[in-house]
Amino acid sequence: MGTLDAIDRKLLAELQAEGRVTNVDLASRVGLTAPPCLRRVRALEEEGVIRGYHADLDPSKLGYAITVFAMVSLRSQAEEDLRAFEVHMRDLPEVRECHMLNGEIDFILKIVSHDLQSFQEFLTSKLTPAPNVASVKTSLTIRTAKNEPGVPLG
Repeated sequence: MGTLDAIDRKLLAELQAEGRVTNVDLASRVGLTAPPCLRRVRALEEEGVIRGYHADLDPSKLGYAITVFAMVSLRSQAEEDLRAFEVHMRDLPEVRECHMLNGEIDFILKIVSHDLQSFQEFLTSKLTPAPNVASVKTSLTIRTAKNEPGVPLG
């Protein structure tokens, strides 16, 4: 997609803040009529700028009382081994995020679990024995001061 104009940025900011806003309300907020607003949103979707729409769920209300960050080092950093690890992580629903890093740690994972016991089971049965894993260091979150999805569009 080419450069985003001010209206596109306003559209994105509004949708990022409230994904369920109606097209009519969205158009009003950004100073358009409904048809061109819808065309712009569709174009942003087709270009992949807007990847999807999601409900923001409260993990604790769904029984996921803890969030853990795991720093994973692999034995091999060959591309096929990195990809195999990524594929394996996609298959583990408890792993909510998986990011490859540069430096000593190869990946950082965000993992949700019902409690410490179930996390320990996950760690010992699914994560540590995963192919090519050399070491796993974990940190349990105590509290979250900020959890802002998306990107700044100011």
